[in-house]
Amino acid sequence: MTSRYPNIAIIGAGISGLISARLLRDAGCNVRVIEKSRGVGGRMATRRSGHGLRFDHGAQYFTVRDQAFKQYVDQWQTAGFVDEWRGEIVDLQAGSTQAKDHSTARFVAVPGMNAVCKHLAEGLDIAYQTRLLPPLRVGAKWHLQADDGRDLGEFDWVITTAPAPQSAELLAAAPHLQQQAAGTAMSGCWAAMLAFDMPLGLNFEGAFVHGSMLSWIAQKDSKTGRSHGDDGRSECWVLHASPDWTNQHIDDEAESVLPRLVDAFWEATHAVRQVPHFATAHRWRYAIPSTPLAERYLLDRELQIAACGDWCSGPRVEGAFLSGLALTQSLIATISV
Repeated sequence: MTSRYPNIAIIGAGISGLISARLLRDAGCNVRVIEKSRGVGGRMATRRSGHGLRFDHGAQYFTVRDQAFKQYVDQWQTAGFVDEWRGEIVDLQAGSTQAKDHSTARFVAVPGMNAVCKHLAEGLDIAYQTRLLPPLRVGAKWHLQADDGRDLGEFDWVITTAPAPQSAELLAAAPHLQQQAAGTAMSGCWAAMLAFDMPLGLNFEGAFVHGSMLSWIAQKDSKTGRSHGDDGRSECWVLHASPDWTNQHIDDEAESVLPRLVDAFWEATHAVRQVPHFATAHRWRYAIPSTPLAERYLLDRELQIAACGDWCSGPRVEGAFLSGLALTQSLIATISV
């Protein structure tokens, strides 16, 4: 049993880690979030360019199936930082489009996909741009150290929300959990962000692409809160390569990947080609769990270490949220706070 106010380290500031951190802190725990990037969001991050542009280059939208998640989404929608995306979504193959079923509501955060995570992160203790070495068990405590040698302190509990391969490294002191995380394969995703001076004249805002190295394309300006190109003149698109193509080119340089993704975009849409005035590529090395665990989370109550994330319950924003929620509810019910 831990002390009345246990110290808990949460690795990762995506939606899974942040809902856990928020609820644990509200329950009286001392929580510190450790994030390797410069901001929150994980794959719900929003990318800013030096040209005054913003791109949701990871998660494009989310759906709601579970009632527990719906209660939160309803609150976020009322607060104004979530809205339904009513853009035209199609299946696209060789320039031919077929409308998708619109019975499933799709939601976006406003003004960028990281808005939900920013809301959850308010008031939390977050150490940014910090990469961890595997936590060490010293007596009844976990000792955390950054890879640059900084001592990050001792904690009663450690929760990793990193992608499965990275969590496996961090779970070295809990081999049975490490084995489960290491056995969860994840595919990557190359993403391209493009801005054009002239409208492309396409009759859809998002498309699942077939028969292509691309799997998804979307015009970001159709989403609530995204001003036209942010700079007032651009039409902006996000392209996602398929998992298979990405995995074959996961170690390629962005400079060689980008023109291939742009060519695939023109081939898929049959739009009149123009040169984008802004174009860049980003590699998500771990984006989609190929074989997610059936369990919502991993937990060793004796060692007081756990893991959660979309690789535990499904490759969606909702899955990541529910994984963090389920783990946290279990901890709050059993630890002394």
